[in-house]
Amino acid sequence: MLQTLLQYETAIRLTAFFGVLAMVASAEIALPRRRLTASKLRRWVSNLGIVFLNSALVRLLLPATAAGFAVFAAQRGWGVFNILEASAWVSIIASIVMLDFAIYLQHVMFHAVPALWRLHRMHHADLDFDVTTGARFHPIEILLSMLIKFGVIAIIGAPAAAVIIFEVLLNATSMFNHGNLRLPLALDRVLRLFIVTPDMHRVHHSIEDHETNSNFGFNLSLWDRLLGTYKDQPDAGHEGMTIGIRDFREPRVAADLPGMLILPFLGRVTGYAINRRNWSGKP
Repeated sequence: MLQTLLQYETAIRLTAFFGVLAMVASAEIALPRRRLTASKLRRWVSNLGIVFLNSALVRLLLPATAAGFAVFAAQRGWGVFNILEASAWVSIIASIVMLDFAIYLQHVMFHAVPALWRLHRMHHADLDFDVTTGARFHPIEILLSMLIKFGVIAIIGAPAAAVIIFEVLLNATSMFNHGNLRLPLALDRVLRLFIVTPDMHRVHHSIEDHETNSNFGFNLSLWDRLLGTYKDQPDAGHEGMTIGIRDFREPRVAADLPGMLILPFLGRVTGYAINRRNWSGKP
């Protein structure tokens, strides 16, 4: 089974990516949560363009995928689950949960360290919030994220199957919880007990820095609740909130690919970085 997963990993991930993209994009048309304020075509060309650029750079600069690195680590007996020789299902389920917690911590770190926030703010500078926002990350952030993932895999000894499942889940849930979707409130309340919903994550993309620094989860909502970073609703409501960050409101920087690529190197680090806030949450 593992050999089959590894052999068809690229096909599995591409099928899942375009399948979820198509489903969420269709749902956004049928059940939009907010009126978009910027050119959708302009944003989509840039946001999807960065996806293809990131994929090419990862293939070019890294010798293996995360799943391939998991096989490499297993062959050398690295990591907790390889040392303990736990059952396959225990290793897979526990690894998926631990990888999700690691992504939560990584996300907090990218908001706390000013140099890392410079990279991550490209994701937040999107002038609207929809399915493509969930795939919009700076190439340097993607490469750093992959290296961090390699480290986590080496420490916990995550099986390659768990890594593939997690990568598919992470991409799918990121696109789902960035969707401009109007879910029934009762359904949202139930879902967010377990997973991050669009209404929950949209708060994280508010222009208000104390809201940006909340709801860091991508998949499981558990981590925000346990670690005190959960915020139920935006202060201005979902229709009244402004998406993006104050520092970059010009479409040529926030919505065009060349501007997005140079955005980390522009301006200064402001109060959005966690360790630059005062206790009121203001710059």
